[in-house]
Amino acid sequence: MRYFLEVAYDGTRFHGWQVQPNALSVQEVLDDCLSKVLRQPISSIGSGRTDTGVHAGQQYVHFDVTGELDTQQVVYRLNRILPADIAAKGLHAVPDEAHARFDAFARTYHYHISLVKSPFKRYYAYYHSRSLDVEQMNRAAVVLLQYEDFTTFSKVKGDTKHYRCNIYEAVWRQEGEELVFTIRANRFLRGMVRLVVGTLLDVGRGKISVEAFEQVVASQDRSRSSGAAPAEGLYLAKVEYPEHVLPQRG
Repeated sequence: MRYFLEVAYDGTRFHGWQVQPNALSVQEVLDDCLSKVLRQPISSIGSGRTDTGVHAGQQYVHFDVTGELDTQQVVYRLNRILPADIAAKGLHAVPDEAHARFDAFARTYHYHISLVKSPFKRYYAYYHSRSLDVEQMNRAAVVLLQYEDFTTFSKVKGDTKHYRCNIYEAVWRQEGEELVFTIRANRFLRGMVRLVVGTLLDVGRGKISVEAFEQVVASQDRSRSSGAAPAEGLYLAKVEYPEHVLPQRG
């Protein structure tokens, strides 16, 4: 049978989501704990990859097992052996053909910027000491909804076959002492969100205009994007699936 597992994690000490040689990953730790709880080898497939230091409030993985599981009992036992920086949030039986990555129709990321220096946020928000023009940043963010090719905000290496993404939402909001950027799309390129945020921050700093930002997006030239924003401010916040794959819960 196939199951979807919902997890959350603090990415601070991990070298990203995906298993890799000579580096600790979230996937490696999760698969090891799943294998122990279920007493069979488990190799999970995630809805997407997060980079080193990036967090997830909601990540889905799928895996196959022989036999039916007591989902609540598995989640309970899994949380007893998972490290404190990974949590299992729910386990759901799904159709055998369901796929955590390919069936997701939307993903939402949040990027947190702390406007006040705090030692408690150093791994969870990017501290920006200078004032930012949020109105201009939002004007530039709207530009993203008008384009589909985001080669400008992609990394050169990787197995990406195309650079088209449909962005449904891109907006900055102030929440207390933080600025939070929300971006929702059908898919994201590797490193894309941090490159988008880094370039939008240059708009907020007055380094480039909204018009110049649009030229950067339209250029499809990687060299014209600004540097990537730091990893610690980025969170995979939500992954959405069709009802027939994973029914929406209250």
